[in-house]
Amino acid sequence: MASAMIYVALLNEGTDVWRPVNAEALGHNVFRIDPQTKIPDDEQWQFGPGETVRCRERRFDSGSGLVAFETAT
Repeated sequence: MASAMIYVALLNEGTDVWRPVNAEALGHNVFRIDPQTKIPDDEQWQFGPGETVRCRERRFDSGSGLVAFETAT
């Protein structure tokens, strides 16, 4: 499967903050976050390495990207 860059929300930041992460595209807007990804000690992510998530398009100030919004089963 193809790799992609998706965005995962950081929790407890006081404002919307998104971390770009590598993920494997599984089809139908479902991705698996690279299990080798390391979460920085000072960050708490909404979804972690190895999780399978559903993504949707989101506009950012600098363009648009796919953001993880729920766990995919």
